[in-house]
Amino acid sequence: MQEQEPPKIEFPCPYPIKVLGRSSEQFESIIIEVFERHAPGFDQQTIVARGSSKGTFTAITITITATGPDQLEALHQDLLATGHVQMVI
Repeated sequence: MQEQEPPKIEFPCPYPIKVLGRSSEQFESIIIEVFERHAPGFDQQTIVARGSSKGTFTAITITITATGPDQLEALHQDLLATGHVQMVI
């Protein structure tokens, strides 16, 4: 049986990114600041934030226009480097 390759992403394209972290007053603003560095001028209307049932965690989904794998990797690294992010999907 032949193994299938994952589909290739053609850039630029809309790319949703979900960021999960511990809830805090500054969590959303920190995340938005990182996104602005890597995808300046992204549409902030795409931001969807949801808290966990107990309010411990917040998940933020933001859709950017991704320009390539280097941009996505740098964004991922900077998000984790904030110390506020548990996971990036």
